Amino acid sequence: MSANPNSGGTSAASATVPELVITRVFDAPRKLVFAAWTEQEHLRHWEGAPMGFTVTAEESDIRVGGRFRICMHGPDDTDHWLQGVYTEIVPPERLAFTHTWLRRDGTPGVETLVTLTFVARGSKTELTLRQTGLDTLASHAGHTKGWNSTFDRLAGYLYQQHSEETKS
Repeated sequence: MSANPNSGGTSAASATVPELVITRVFDAPRKLVFAAWTEQEHLRHWEGAPMGFTVTAEESDIRVGGRFRICMHGPDDTDHWLQGVYTEIVPPERLAFTHTWLRRDGTPGVETLVTLTFVARGSKTELTLRQTGLDTLASHAGHTKGWNSTFDRLAGYLYQQHSEETKS
């Protein structure tokens, strides 16, 4: 999810930037994995951000048409502002939202669409992320690194949650 917040609008290069697709299997039931993305009680623990980042939510209205605006504080003390709108919520199968980094002057950069699908695989969950609309290969690479780190963080949180649930 690392991107240049000052990147311009779409360009001819955007047609050559592939869709970002990441699939990961989590050792947790689908209902819990979906809840980790959509319920504040879960989000505040794993923060939906890459390793080493903390998040301050200025706005978080998780419903279709609801907006979010967050600040991701990097380990280097850099703030990265992000906003979007939830476009689809189908518990526990699908979550989609727009994703826009804000430039240093506060104006929106390139808007992308992130779609998460959650598929039960026995007691595990296969999560596939698709992000479309990235404007440069560098942005694609940065988002790939950021999302994978975010998924690593989510895996740790889900392991902890699932372990506590199975002990109860």
